[in-house]
Formats: sequence, C-alpha cells, structure tokens
Amino acid sequence: MNTDKLRDAFTKSLELDPSVDVTELKYREIPEWDSIGHMALVASIEDAFDVMLTTDQVIALSSFQAAVDILKDHSV
Repeated sequence: MNTDKLRDAFTKSLELDPSVDVTELKYREIPEWDSIGHMALVASIEDAFDVMLTTDQVIALSSFQAAVDILKDHSV
C-alpha cells in the first residue's frame, strides 16, 4: 500500500498545505473536510488507486486510517 499516494490524495483533494499531517485528520474536524471535500476525497482515492468504493465504504471513510483499511479491502 502506497501511503504517500494516499497522503497526496488527501492533501490535493482537501486543498491542504503539504505540511499538514493528514494521518491525524478526522471527517468534519477541519472546514476543508466537509461533505463536498469528502466527495472530492473519494474521487481522488478512486482515481489514484483505480478502485470503486462502495456506499458503505464512502460512509466509513472518516480518517486516514479508515482509508488505509478500506484500500486493504481492495487489495491495494
């Protein structure tokens, strides 16, 4: 699993400064990660890893670690 690629997806889709530690972020903890930012993050993860998240996975995507676990389910 390429966590650098995942960090990049978080940083770019949420339009964060690269110095932000995305591994500590939680959904709706920062203004950038609202419902619109969430969908941008989902699209970015799907594009970066060539996967299609299920509705349950989109809902469960609440942190960086959750994203890692979801991608493991996709054998990434």
